[in-house]
Amino acid sequence: MATVELTEQNFESTITDNDIVLVDFWAEWCGPCKSFAPTFEKSSEQHTDVVHAKVDTEDQQRLAAEFGIRSIPTIMAFRENVLVFSQPGALPASSLDELITQVKSLDMDEVREQIAAHESGQHTA
Repeated sequence: MATVELTEQNFESTITDNDIVLVDFWAEWCGPCKSFAPTFEKSSEQHTDVVHAKVDTEDQQRLAAEFGIRSIPTIMAFRENVLVFSQPGALPASSLDELITQVKSLDMDEVREQIAAHESGQHTA
C-alpha cells in the first residue's frame, strides 16, 4: 500500500476510519525527511494492514501547529483514534518495524483506562 497524503480535509477521517495509522510529518527541504522517506514507503508495502500517511508541514502548517511539531521528521502512531506514540527523528527500518509490532500488541482497553485515570488526576499501578 502506498503512503497517503494527509491534509486538514482528510486527517480526522483517516485516523478515525482505520485501526492503525502511522503519520510522518515532513518537509521537502528536510534532509533527514528525504532519507527516511524510502524506509517509510517500504514499511507501507510490508505492513499493508497499517495506514502509512504523510503530512507536508510546509503545505499543512495548521496541522503541524495543532500537533506541536517542532522538529521533523516526527513520527506519530494512532491506534483506534488514540495517539499512542510521538517522537521526532527518523527511525531505522528495524525500529519502525518494532514500533508497528508494539502498537499492534497494545491492549487498547488498558490504554483508555490509563488515559481516563490521567485525565481525572488518578494514578494507576
